[in-house]
Amino acid sequence: MKANTALDALADRFGILSVFRDLSGKEQPTSRETKLALLRANGIQLDNDAMILDELARLRAIDSARILPREIVVVSAEEHRLDIAAGSQWQLQREGEPDVAAEGRSKGSVQLPPLASGIHDFTIRTGKIDEVVHIIAAPRTAPSVWHVSGRDRLWGVNAALYGLSSERGSGVGDFEDLAGVTEALAGQGADFFGINPVHNIGWSDTRTISPYSPSHRGFLNTTHIAVDRIAGLRNSSAALALLDDLKSAVDNVHCSNTIDYAGHGSRHRRLLKSLFSLFLSEAEPQAMAGFEAFCEEQGDALQRFALFETLSETHGPDWQDWPSEFQSPARTGTAQFAALADKGLVFHSWLQWLAGTQLAHAQDRASRSGMSLGLYLDLAVGPRRGGAEAWCESNSVAKGVSIGAPPDHLSPAGQNWNLAAFSPPKLAAGKYRALRDILARTMRYCSVLRIDHVLGMNRSYWIPDDGSPGGYIRQPFQALLAIVTIEAERAGTVVVGEDLGLVPEGFRETMNERNIYSYSVLQYEKDENRQFRQLKDLRTKSLACFGTHDTPTIKGFWKCRDIDWWQKLGWIDDEQAETARAERVKEIAALYSLEQKTGTADHRSFDELSRRVHSALAQSSVAMVSVQLDDILGETEAQNLPGTVDEHPNWQRRCSVPIELLGRNQSLASIGRLMMDSSRSGQRGIQEENAK
Repeated sequence: MKANTALDALADRFGILSVFRDLSGKEQPTSRETKLALLRANGIQLDNDAMILDELARLRAIDSARILPREIVVVSAEEHRLDIAAGSQWQLQREGEPDVAAEGRSKGSVQLPPLASGIHDFTIRTGKIDEVVHIIAAPRTAPSVWHVSGRDRLWGVNAALYGLSSERGSGVGDFEDLAGVTEALAGQGADFFGINPVHNIGWSDTRTISPYSPSHRGFLNTTHIAVDRIAGLRNSSAALALLDDLKSAVDNVHCSNTIDYAGHGSRHRRLLKSLFSLFLSEAEPQAMAGFEAFCEEQGDALQRFALFETLSETHGPDWQDWPSEFQSPARTGTAQFAALADKGLVFHSWLQWLAGTQLAHAQDRASRSGMSLGLYLDLAVGPRRGGAEAWCESNSVAKGVSIGAPPDHLSPAGQNWNLAAFSPPKLAAGKYRALRDILARTMRYCSVLRIDHVLGMNRSYWIPDDGSPGGYIRQPFQALLAIVTIEAERAGTVVVGEDLGLVPEGFRETMNERNIYSYSVLQYEKDENRQFRQLKDLRTKSLACFGTHDTPTIKGFWKCRDIDWWQKLGWIDDEQAETARAERVKEIAALYSLEQKTGTADHRSFDELSRRVHSALAQSSVAMVSVQLDDILGETEAQNLPGTVDEHPNWQRRCSVPIELLGRNQSLASIGRLMMDSSRSGQRGIQEENAK
């Protein structure tokens, strides 16, 4: 066999696509250099043709010797038969149980008993060789909106947590602000409140502000800790004195339209350090017991994360720049450091306990206020390559590559997001623990989880560090889908998959069959003639909205603000801008006609456009409608302008209406009435308000 043929076979075995179609439909081949780089990312080092041939032969020999595949996906709580040669000994060990659950000798097949959702070990012994098969038992579906809420048509609001403002706030929206907003929204009939990812950004990282570039997705962003709501210190005079000092330092914060992350971060970190010292000496016994129980429950994963954060205080936020002895949790130098850094480990564990306690409290208040779902959280595509997740889960992470996107008409050079990717074979070898932990830790705080770029469960685009072109690699779709449904079932969480872009045929149907809801953005819902689809044609199992943090607000769309920015930044010339604005006029006229009502309207009226858009969404058959808080308040600027860093105030805009006034906002009340008129609101709050 020739080396190139062997390389193609190896690449295919690891899911590396030999060719893919770009947005224009043109086939793009995957180069030899890219195949080698992506194989190295999965732990296969190939330095010459002989190694390629040897590796393929080795893997084929292993495969031919196996009786069953390495993993099998089955439906939980149902029997399943495995065909195994007669005479083979077998045993079954259920997940989380130390003892063997069943064993025997095959008579040509083995009938597995109904298994609880989870990953179980099935071992076959032939001679002196043990072969282990991971049995992934998953429910047929994730929880539905009806299953969790008792209703099948709901609405809610999405907003930027960091931008929430309140009289008690210190510059960045916190978890107490979050709780307050849910109560205001519940009073107008909303059933959920969605926010940007609240993943950990990194204690020592003072530059990253994008919530979609986290350090670790399994832990929380401590920037959102409400320092005036520290458990165990509510009656501490020393803590109150520290908070008084904070109030005098943030008098100017409420006058600014944008967030001063640097100023807030410096004040916030100093105050948390001081409050931690007080906690150790003054904490109420119940709070201390709660913290200790949290540390015990979180175990080694929390310890590894806290160790990373402690190391970062000495060596910086990017572990790739650390001394070599600290670049892996398993190295001796790291263990020696851990023994000397006990207080630091406790501090960073305490921060996660605080953040988790406050976020859980926000979900509880949302529920008690009448929201049938409550918090709707967001799972980012991946973590920063130099952050805590890539360090803590180094055994599951692909090496030498970044997640990105291929060249297209929006970005001719392609996009490199500098995010770490899980290696499919490494992740599977660890029984998907790294991913399961992230899902479980996030779902414990919410009733709805949105998975950003869910298409990455099917395939993802990896860009090698060595300069080779990027390439697509298939993901174990059925296994990943099973993992998501397992964790969603355990948490009782509705899952929404952000499925925008080039969607493989049948992908959405498969997801919907498993109760993974689609994500419908009205600005993108156009047919092949670039006309807006009728909203009655949207998938019932979806969440629909007008826009996202990356798109224009309704007012920004109406005023062509996005086109203004493209022209200002030189992305389009004056002639292209004029054409785009003329097209926008047609789009706005089409949006007016979406509502199923007769009559004319003033096409120059933003208020009428907003009402018609939201009314059309409310009348649609989709399970969930999400309204952007920015649209309720008539904001013009988007939260983020993709393709920019400093040119646009990304992730920095503060909400123009403080939380204390939000419950009395007339635009919000109007949206609430509109949703109730369309039978989307079953909440008592709006009815009680109307009765006053």
